[in-house]
Amino acid sequence: MGNLATTMHEHYDIEISESQEQLLLADLDAILKVNKTMNLTRIDTYESALILHIEDSLAGLPFINDAPQGRYADIGTGGGFPGVPVAIMTNRDTLLVDSVQKKVKALMGVVDGLGLNANIEGYPGRVEDLAKDMPGKFAVVTARAVSSLASLLELVSPLLKKHGRFVCYKGQPTEEEIKAGLDIQNLVGMKLVEKKEYQLSDGSRRTILVFEKVSNPKIKLPRRIGLAQKEPLKPRR
Repeated sequence: MGNLATTMHEHYDIEISESQEQLLLADLDAILKVNKTMNLTRIDTYESALILHIEDSLAGLPFINDAPQGRYADIGTGGGFPGVPVAIMTNRDTLLVDSVQKKVKALMGVVDGLGLNANIEGYPGRVEDLAKDMPGKFAVVTARAVSSLASLLELVSPLLKKHGRFVCYKGQPTEEEIKAGLDIQNLVGMKLVEKKEYQLSDGSRRTILVFEKVSNPKIKLPRRIGLAQKEPLKPRR
């Protein structure tokens, strides 16, 4: 059992096979190599990336496994985290979503090189456009360090099928950010079902918030591109 597998087993009770570990580390190596010529991630040392990308990505695995069977999307995927590690561990049909076309192209080059293109695809576009192209097609969606919770709930809701899950990775969100999300969850047809605070092996504190799609939104979604960030939804009075 390698160091990554040992860490995930001892700290998170997650089992990683030798072949999975080899793929996870090969992906990390490839991303860091691409990162030397393209800004995929601000974390550029192997030791930090192993913790802040791979370990952190896999910490959400139990919540992703609790989601219904079906397709998975990672929005604002950047360097492919948590999307590629989750795909390696779950074998779900996976869509890596990022509005920066060259990032998606670089990611798919890594995916092709690892032989993972049978179940991983890329989507170079905005989440609002994806919601129009593939409404209600996803069983689980993740986002990590992308936007505010309220904005993400609005963007993710139209992507999810009924009872689908949104697994939101955060650092240490403020009470105000969480309240803003909870205030509009009913409006967008979502409901918080789990919140977990945890600590990575380097001491970094993290939070995962899990929402379930419980109903159709009470407003028409998606709104115009960019409005989720520029004019966040407010609860109806």
